[in-house]
Amino acid sequence: MSGLAEHAGSGLAAELLLATIRLRARLRAEQTSLTSGQSMSQLSALGRLADVGPVTTTELAALEHVRQQSMAETVAALRVAGLVEAVPDVRDRRRMLLTITDSGRELVESVLRHRAAWLSEAIDSRLSSEETELLAAACPLIARLAEA
Repeated sequence: MSGLAEHAGSGLAAELLLATIRLRARLRAEQTSLTSGQSMSQLSALGRLADVGPVTTTELAALEHVRQQSMAETVAALRVAGLVEAVPDVRDRRRMLLTITDSGRELVESVLRHRAAWLSEAIDSRLSSEETELLAAACPLIARLAEA
């Protein structure tokens, strides 16, 4: 055992950890032609904002399981790129709510389409029908772990 495997240990948790790290790296490689340098963290925050609608930076940080300061840096980069804007909360003018711009939404949709196409092809070409069924059954479980 060497590299990541050595540090992760053994067992189901270690196997899942390594698999998700490698899949994330592969998906990151697939998106590079679509983005103008946004990181996986930036794209994740942008996608979350597209899903949940207007939120504060603090709320977005909690949803993404990162520190508020880290999210503030992420949001700043997204704002500079014109993918996110901050607007005053109509109920409390002291609060600023983040909203995704049309450009941001187009980028999220494009990246998701591209990643889904690559992943669909990988599943079809690398997994048997039985393995595909197992993967389909595991997806809701993995999603629950991601939200833990």
